[in-house]
Amino acid sequence: MTSKQRAYLRSLAMTMTPIVNIGKNGVTDSVTSEVDNLLECKELIKISVLKNSDLGAKEVAECLATEVNAIVVQTVGSKITLYRVSKKDDIKHIELPQ
Repeated sequence: MTSKQRAYLRSLAMTMTPIVNIGKNGVTDSVTSEVDNLLECKELIKISVLKNSDLGAKEVAECLATEVNAIVVQTVGSKITLYRVSKKDDIKHIELPQ
């Protein structure tokens, strides 16, 4: 992924609100499956790591990205943005700049 594509995805994610919260239980199987389903439906999601979590945002981002085969777009503070191209045909796909 080029820096231009990453910047484009960051700009899209700027107005998004986090739709997944990671708490004190960390990255569980249910969280991983939920993130996987959301990426399949939306392609770009924002995740929030709560203060009571034992893991930092960067650790959670690395773990989730490898589990669901996604790309970490950015990690700012306690917010994570993940991207993965969806295989579904019935959603609006994000067109990345060349």
